[in-house]
Amino acid sequence: MTQSKRTTDAEVTLDEAANGGPRVYRFSGEWRNVFAPEAAQQLEKLAAKEQGASEINLDGVTAMDTAGAWLIRRFVEKLGGEEGEVKLSSNQTRYIELVEAMPKSLPDPREEQAPAPSLAERVFAPVGKVMAAAWNDVIAALFILGSAVRGAQMKLGRHSGLSPAAIVSQIDRMGVQAVPIITLMSFLIGAIIAQQGAFQLRYFGAELFVVDLVGILQLREIGVLLTAIMIAGRSGSAITAEIGSMKMREEIDALKVMGLSPIGVLVFPRLVALTIALPLLTIIANFAALSGAAVVTWSYSGITFATFLARLQEAVDFSSVLAGMIKAPFMALIIGVVAAVEGLKVGGSAESLGAHVTQSVVKAIFVVILVDGLFAMFYAAIDF
Repeated sequence: MTQSKRTTDAEVTLDEAANGGPRVYRFSGEWRNVFAPEAAQQLEKLAAKEQGASEINLDGVTAMDTAGAWLIRRFVEKLGGEEGEVKLSSNQTRYIELVEAMPKSLPDPREEQAPAPSLAERVFAPVGKVMAAAWNDVIAALFILGSAVRGAQMKLGRHSGLSPAAIVSQIDRMGVQAVPIITLMSFLIGAIIAQQGAFQLRYFGAELFVVDLVGILQLREIGVLLTAIMIAGRSGSAITAEIGSMKMREEIDALKVMGLSPIGVLVFPRLVALTIALPLLTIIANFAALSGAAVVTWSYSGITFATFLARLQEAVDFSSVLAGMIKAPFMALIIGVVAAVEGLKVGGSAESLGAHVTQSVVKAIFVVILVDGLFAMFYAAIDF
């Protein structure tokens, strides 16, 4: 009795056993990827029905690729090939060698599907991953701070590690070149706050108190906060991109080979430059915002510049100025450390560089706002 099934150009013919002999599966045609779906269906049916001692004859095969060899290898295993009950024969040994070169035990993806996660796992697993990532970032930030100081090699009698030229260059890039955008944005923000404050206070006949509003808000909170946010977007992203691109080109590994500390050489000058530039930019931002507020109150509410300055002197004391300026160095360190951490995480692709630059800006802005809130609570607790 003979059964046959045609799968396009790939054929499988079964010769039933005679006088107790083995069944012979005769393969013919082209066993290539293009005919794999139909051939796989036929082999599944034959393997489900027939088991035991068999022979697979490949004399009629005219072409075979790895897809066809994999199908035949899987068919051999299902017929009991692991116990040596299936014999491969062919007048072309290269087909047998190709089939035998396929992996012996190929897992069935349907059999290895992971069980569906529970509701608690779906809810808490992402939270756990975020917390673990945040903790790793904290450890990396502390490592950056410690390595920056150590790598700088600021010891008496040693002329290495600290480059004044590099620090001055970074101050120029992060501070001096940022003055125009910081001045413009702060001027507009001060003008907007003054206009909206005067518009609301006009209903109570207290337009003059808009000077108190702008002065205290700008000097204690808005000035340093918005300056830090703009520096995080401008300079923080640049630091991440620079360090990340150097890591992609293996320049950081080259520094290690030369015996230099990449943190001390690359990160430390940028941290020092940010710590110097951000307080100075905050001062400029405060002057620009108060100038914008003075112009708006003069044109919108008729408050002269002399009256504005006199009221500002009464409303603002030294503690208001100091409360804002104290935050600036801390925010500068945060921006620099977060940018360096993300830059050192960059992999070998441009996609990784773009992703970490984005994460650098987002994380730096988030931490800056968080630290500003902590300072506000601390000032309220000590009545400062």
